[in-house]
Amino acid sequence: MIAVFVSVSQSPARAETNGDQTTGSQAIGAETADTHANGAPSARPPAPVSPRRAAEMRAVEKLNAWTVGVAAGQLEGAPIRFASDIARVVDDGDNLHVLPIVTRGPAENLEDLLYLRGVDVAIINSDALEQFKSVVPDIQKRITYILSLFPSELHVFVRPGIRSLDDLKGKKVNFNTQGTAAAYSGPLIFDHLGLDVQKTFIPHQVALEQMKAGQNDMEAVVFITSKPVDAFLHGKWEGGYHFLPVPFDPASLYLPATLTSGDYPQLIPQGEDVQTIAVPTILAAFNWPKGSDRNKRVARLAEYLFSRLDTLQGPGFHPKWKDVVLNARVPGLDRLPAAQDWLDRNGASRVVAASSGDSGDPGLPGPGAVPASLEKQKLYQEFLEWKRTHGK
Repeated sequence: MIAVFVSVSQSPARAETNGDQTTGSQAIGAETADTHANGAPSARPPAPVSPRRAAEMRAVEKLNAWTVGVAAGQLEGAPIRFASDIARVVDDGDNLHVLPIVTRGPAENLEDLLYLRGVDVAIINSDALEQFKSVVPDIQKRITYILSLFPSELHVFVRPGIRSLDDLKGKKVNFNTQGTAAAYSGPLIFDHLGLDVQKTFIPHQVALEQMKAGQNDMEAVVFITSKPVDAFLHGKWEGGYHFLPVPFDPASLYLPATLTSGDYPQLIPQGEDVQTIAVPTILAAFNWPKGSDRNKRVARLAEYLFSRLDTLQGPGFHPKWKDVVLNARVPGLDRLPAAQDWLDRNGASRVVAASSGDSGDPGLPGPGAVPASLEKQKLYQEFLEWKRTHGK
């Protein structure tokens, strides 16, 4: 597939074909058009289309009628797995076909949602949305959200001898390759914390091997992804390698999170945990005009997705689906009207109960929701930990 970009100065009300792209049937039909030598169309009507070609045109139209493109990120990230899960669950043959798209990363996903042909939906990070406001001040009018997805936990993994974040100042820290969540959000978080480090952007596998071998002065790696990370869960780490705690700032864009001994039994002693933060992830949609063809496609995707969340929260899908709450809000954005209509029809209380496993305590916030105060944030984390240890 050839990706064609449009100028960022394009009107926010994109053409309904997402950049006036030509459908397959239009391309086929164009072969029959007659033109003068100077390129102007002739007054003569086009040659009749053969029955075989007409049937092919109808098949192409049918194939494209209910296709939705989802910008998902790079292959090693959690977003592409979520997009693939969505595609499996909402697939309805000719009635709905979701195409997960491998992209350059979380920040680029938002750009793709705004400007790239064929992209109707994208998985984006909350801090990327905030950064884009300086470039696109009316961005909240151009996109809507379908639901709040998984949090991506910050893992600051260090060599023995590094005891605090301050110890990393001036040291070499790897943020993975450009385009990953770590490469985008990691430097933002470190700058916010006032940590001036030597930033590198090489594959984490290479940086971890350098840490083990004591090469190139590599002191730490920064992962931002859904826990548990296989490199820490299944790798062999001896001699004091560990995670650093990261303080939570209630005024920041991030959520409090915890790494536990259950997540990483080789690295965190039984019964202990490491406080950190997490980057919220959003399933967003372009704000197509109501009643337009593209709006109808995204609306159908939302209806199918909400109705089949129980399947996604079952075996065979990413475990973070269990922490998704359909009515969790995303500050600063309006929800896709079709998604809000589904919530209104089905009742918010039933949605929370179904998505959270019904803790039996209506005072506990559902996972994925954003509590209003620091005290509630702590309660929220305690509830998630209780939910995880009890297998619900």
